[in-house]
Amino acid sequence: MEKITTAQPVLQVKNLNAWFGQVHAVKNIDLQASPCTVTALIGPSGCGKSTFIRCLNRLHEEVPGARAQGEVFLEGENIYERGVDPVAIRRKIGMVFQKPNPFPGFSIFDNVAAGLKLAGVSKRSLLNETVERSLKHAALWDEVKDKLKAPGTSLSGGQQQRLCIARALAVNPPMLLMDEPTSALDPISTAKIEELVFELKKEVTVVMVTHNMQQAARVSDRSAFFLMGELIEEGETSTVFTNPRDKKTEQYITGRFG
Repeated sequence: MEKITTAQPVLQVKNLNAWFGQVHAVKNIDLQASPCTVTALIGPSGCGKSTFIRCLNRLHEEVPGARAQGEVFLEGENIYERGVDPVAIRRKIGMVFQKPNPFPGFSIFDNVAAGLKLAGVSKRSLLNETVERSLKHAALWDEVKDKLKAPGTSLSGGQQQRLCIARALAVNPPMLLMDEPTSALDPISTAKIEELVFELKKEVTVVMVTHNMQQAARVSDRSAFFLMGELIEEGETSTVFTNPRDKKTEQYITGRFG
């Protein structure tokens, strides 16, 4: 554990602000994430969690009237530096959304290989190897290896979410963002995703939005509590949940508001 806490952060966020038109949705956020850790973002609906992670791969600015300001360093590179290509950034920061979104009309194989093909990879042996590795990392290979040509949308909801995780992993990103990845899933599929997150952090840094306090306690190393666009408290999950510094954090975790 000492290596994790002292390693150079994969992610450093400095004074990040985000707006939807005149609405100031994310306010002066400072946060960092170390290699091979899971950070859970917790807080009531509308508190800025999802907006915050969308700023981490510059998806937020795709919304008409939305903008962000501040510094976000991924492996030392400021992704908001003038001239940085947002598309190139998104290849380095995978994103898994609330509802599974496999590409319609794409096979299971082509869903996973999509990012590589967009990057110009055409060598079949490399595509085959990467698809198999990514599906294995997403704990899906054994379930789909005999039907890779089937549509991605033919899978169950939980399998579709793991397919989306495999798709994100295929381009070998140092960071994976997850926006309530289990909220649309049944308990068994949720448990599989949680087990997968625990395994993924051996190689990838994960930042995950969740409304499930038990889930945050189970899978995360650190937790960050958001309220009304502000980061109220951040620290080791065990400490935040059992001995929070801020009364608002305690009230939220114990269910007295939110």
